[in-house]
Amino acid sequence: MKSKGVKIYRRLLGYVRPYKVRLVVSMVASLGVAGSDVTYAKLIQPFVDKVLQPGGQEYIHLIPVFVIGLAAIKGVSRYVQEYFIRTAGQLVVQDVRNDLYGHTVNLSLGYFSRTTAGNLLSRILNDVGQMQRAGASVLVDGLREGTTLIGLVALAFYNDWKLAGMAFLVLPLSLWPASTIGRKIKGYSKRGQAAMGILTAALEQALSGIKVIKAFGTEKQEKKRFARENSQYYRFLRKLIKYNAISSPIMELLASFGAAGVLWYGMERVISGAMTQGELFSTMAAILMMYTPVKRLTKVNNTIQRAMGAAERVFETLDEEIDLKDNPGAETLERVKGEVEFDDVGFAYDDQAVLAGFSLRAEAGQVVALVGPSGAGKSTVAALLNRFYDPQEGSVRIDGRAIDRVTIESLKQNISFVDQDTFLFNDSIANNIRYGCQTATDEEVRHAALLAYADDFIEQLPDGYETVIGDRGFRLSGGQRQRICIARAFLRNSPILVLDEATSALDTESEAKVQKALVNLMRNRTTLVIAHRLSTVMHADKIVVMEDGRICQVGTHRELVQTDGLYRKLYEIQFQDQDQDQDQE
Repeated sequence: MKSKGVKIYRRLLGYVRPYKVRLVVSMVASLGVAGSDVTYAKLIQPFVDKVLQPGGQEYIHLIPVFVIGLAAIKGVSRYVQEYFIRTAGQLVVQDVRNDLYGHTVNLSLGYFSRTTAGNLLSRILNDVGQMQRAGASVLVDGLREGTTLIGLVALAFYNDWKLAGMAFLVLPLSLWPASTIGRKIKGYSKRGQAAMGILTAALEQALSGIKVIKAFGTEKQEKKRFARENSQYYRFLRKLIKYNAISSPIMELLASFGAAGVLWYGMERVISGAMTQGELFSTMAAILMMYTPVKRLTKVNNTIQRAMGAAERVFETLDEEIDLKDNPGAETLERVKGEVEFDDVGFAYDDQAVLAGFSLRAEAGQVVALVGPSGAGKSTVAALLNRFYDPQEGSVRIDGRAIDRVTIESLKQNISFVDQDTFLFNDSIANNIRYGCQTATDEEVRHAALLAYADDFIEQLPDGYETVIGDRGFRLSGGQRQRICIARAFLRNSPILVLDEATSALDTESEAKVQKALVNLMRNRTTLVIAHRLSTVMHADKIVVMEDGRICQVGTHRELVQTDGLYRKLYEIQFQDQDQDQDQE
């Protein structure tokens, strides 16, 4: 556990190094703060022994000068120290959060299938926020109180080492409770942050699925679930509050033993003539002032332990291996002709086999449709072509080059993907269309919308292309959202197109408009179409029928309908259902 803590400290130190100039300036300013406190304690001796004694009235007029001067020095020093140390802390945490987010978005889809979005949100926001609050406290209070403590200790020993030594007898006794409390705080902090992750996940799911909640009238159920998770978080937080609250009383009790011993022994020495009253008061002031930074440093230690619990969770995510990345020697894939080949591909999600011995070839400009029952592996084929995952067996090639031997960035530039999940950002329509091609002009955006049959409804919106469409584009209908996604693919202008159930959730009228847009989009592109509705793939150059992760039939629509097999069975079922629907109408 200690080695783990040291490792975390070293990693945090790596983030601090770029801002060492700010730290140095702050440390110098801390000397001004500490020096002011030490000077206050030291001036008590001449004040008692000289100014308050007969003949010392000539020094009285200097007292306001010293008091105001020291206050000014301390004020300026404290401002400089706090400003530079807090900004350094904010920059450090900003870098940590940027690295955490950057690393997270680079992780594969497999990681996101194992981890809830709420847990990741909690780590990026709550855990890093905990580090941020702790960093400000540790860096500001730790540096200031630490230098002040060192100065006061030095003064106490300089004045009278025996009295100072008696005061320090209680400090070793305080280490054990401080250490024990710190460990408890660290443990409960980490568990509390995990509970916050679950709470955030519940909140994220409820807000994302608010339409389902409203449709089924399950508001009370969701309230109870959220209250239950919130109560679990409170239980951990209560433990943290308890241990944090008990640390100060323990330190004050221990400090009282030291202060009592110093006062008793000091008065004995003054009576015996071994030291003056001024020396006693100066030493007593230094020792009593010394206990204040000790208590504050104990609080800092508690804060550090909370931050360590959060930092462990942050670094756990940062240490998550990126299993999909550019392989050594990966080359840039220039714009391809569009020949796609799956060669004896096998793939499994964990232990669940999805594809086995899958081989398929699509010529440049050819439209290949994948059909079959749910769970046949169709979407997995699309995911492998996009290199969301790597196959465990076989290889996927474009223009004869294995896609795991080219850079991921250049691969993505050659593929446009239109999914059944029409995700749009809470931004303007123009920026959503421009998402895959940030340098596109307004004219190019409009042209892409025209080709996608989206320009007509966009122009009718209040702000046209600058209309902000809300979270996930909920201000638009399903067909409108899908056409925006198609316009986005148009603008990207990639030679390979993947359509994964692009019309599955649309009504007949919307599907007709989207199909017209897709016909435009597929022209002169190699297209891989995944569909349940056979009516949308009847004109494909090649239809591949899949079942249980294998290819069972290949041919054109005409060939497959005339052959007794799975495709004909699916065709008859779908068109029989359509005829029945028309009869009912």
